[in-house]
Parts: sequence; C-alpha cells; structure tokens
Amino acid sequence: MSRFLGQIRQLGYVVPDIEAAMDYWGKTLGVGPWFYNPRVPIVNYQYDDQSYEPHNSVALANSGFVQVELIQTRNDVPSMYRDFLQAGRTGLQHVAYWTEDYDADLERLLKQGFKPKMSGEVGERGRFIYFNTEYHPGTVIELSEVAGAKGRMFQQIREASEGWDGSDLIRPFPDLGAQ
Repeated sequence: MSRFLGQIRQLGYVVPDIEAAMDYWGKTLGVGPWFYNPRVPIVNYQYDDQSYEPHNSVALANSGFVQVELIQTRNDVPSMYRDFLQAGRTGLQHVAYWTEDYDADLERLLKQGFKPKMSGEVGERGRFIYFNTEYHPGTVIELSEVAGAKGRMFQQIREASEGWDGSDLIRPFPDLGAQ
C-alpha cells in the first residue's frame, strides 16, 4: 500500500486500438466485462494550464479490487496520453489513487511538491488530476475523485466483474447521471 494515498486502485493503459485491447484482456487474460465509452465527456480539461477539448475513448474493467483502464486518444489535443504515444510507448501510463476527499488530498499533494500536469472532470463529483511524476514509463500518478455518480459507476463495474462468465464482453458505460 502507498504510504501517502492508500492503495493503487486503477492501472491506466494507453493503447493504439482499444477494441483489440478489450478483446485481448477479455479473451486471453479473462478480465471483464469491459464498460466502453467511445467519447468520454470531459469538462474543464486542462493540460499545462491551457484549456482544450479532448476526444478519448475509454474502457474500464476490474480484476478483483484493481480497475484496469484502457485509453485511446482520438484527436491530437495535448495530453499526457499523447506525450506517452509520441515517445514511442504503449502500455501502462499511470496508476490512480481514488479519493472521496479530493480537495484535502489534492492540497496535501501540492504541499508535498507534486506538480499538476493534466486535469478535468467526468460526471458529477468526478474530478481528476495527473501529476508530472513520470520518472520512468508507467509512473504517472493520478488522483481521481470517486464520490457521487462516478463512485457509483466504478462500484457497478467492479460488481459486474465478480463471477463474470466471459459473456457480453463489451458493454456501454453505466449512466453517470445523479441518482
């Protein structure tokens, strides 16, 4: 377990072909089902303090307690994902820590000297921030708010993985609306 943020809860992989990646993870590695969104609605997105409109496809599945995220960029908006690909890499790009107390954890990390690089929001109470921590590939740290609708969605994804029989490999994202 991490000494400063608890358990790593998500492994984020940047892939060139998300459909092929879901197929491999599901059929070869037995991880699934995959919840897929071809265009994740990100608001208030910033990269190096500049605003952009990214188009990313994302698929999420759990393997036990850990969530696996597959990400494919669909436009050339500046992002840490694009940087990773332009450096000739694919695969594990980040690890994410989940929090229900985003403001307090963010403040603590900033005081510890972590430098923000990329941030935005997905759904109600779904803020995220990536820090400039890539000292070797796969070591970017994401702090992800999982309260509210995003937290409920992540719980639904985990529950779907429990006892998954391999059928219905790819499913749409659960509704992120407030409940």
